[in-house]
Amino acid sequence: MPRHARACAALLSPIVAALLLAPGAAATGIPQPHSPAPAKNGPAKSGPRAQDSCGNPPAVHPDRFPASPRVNNTFLPLRPGTRLVLTGDVAGEDHRVVTTVTDLTKVIDGVRTVVAFDQDFNGDEIQESELAFFAQDGRGTVWRLGEYPEIYENGHLVGAPDTWISGVADAKAGFAMLARPRVGTPTYTEGLAPEIDFLDCATVVQTGQSVCVEAGCFENVLVTDEFAPLDPEGGHQRKFYAPHVGNIKVEPVGGDNPETLSLTEVTRLSPKELAAVRREVLQQDRRGYRISPDVYGTTPPAERAS
Repeated sequence: MPRHARACAALLSPIVAALLLAPGAAATGIPQPHSPAPAKNGPAKSGPRAQDSCGNPPAVHPDRFPASPRVNNTFLPLRPGTRLVLTGDVAGEDHRVVTTVTDLTKVIDGVRTVVAFDQDFNGDEIQESELAFFAQDGRGTVWRLGEYPEIYENGHLVGAPDTWISGVADAKAGFAMLARPRVGTPTYTEGLAPEIDFLDCATVVQTGQSVCVEAGCFENVLVTDEFAPLDPEGGHQRKFYAPHVGNIKVEPVGGDNPETLSLTEVTRLSPKELAAVRREVLQQDRRGYRISPDVYGTTPPAERAS
């Protein structure tokens, strides 16, 4: 799923400020210190040496998460009904990523998560439809606990080979956003799934930045460097997170298929629009039990948040 951040109220457009300002989070949990490794990004691969590149994956303790999930981290707020659209290009092709925070939850590795719905388009043709699962612990750190990305070719679903779920087949959750991201914080794991050679890592590289994109200008922007230690051809991605909004910009640093994206639209869905997304996501959730029975099929069904 493209992931999110927020902006200074003084520079936000009125609609963004009205829709998305929310309280920030406090305190953080971070992995054990480890020197950052030469980075890459994109779909990652894993293995014993790869794990050393961004420290050990954090251990999941379900009792440290609330029974009713709420993600209001300053740089990654996931408020149900919010939709972000980022547009740009990948290797010269028009690319668009639409991220919608649903009002659905799913229990992953003992933790009740928020379900985010990411759709990637090249031109008007869908390339990937992903369900991603996030939860915020009591200290304010946002965790990524799994992903179910369906892949499309020429408009036809061909499978979901990159599915991973924390606690299944040795896959482990990671940090999607630290509660208090600071420059100098050790590089951290965003997710690990040895069975599919997936490992993503991130490092905080800048804070307090001023960034303008089509959707508006933002202050106090956080910048992270994301990479995949076992995918050196993938290069790195710099991701920009604005306060109370989320991910507003993606810039490539090297890589074979560089991706550039910037925020063009932030909206709040109407109840009718959110219900339509909910139906689509529940259909994909049910489909996952057939397409990925050994991994996704081990999870309980998604359900509407109470």
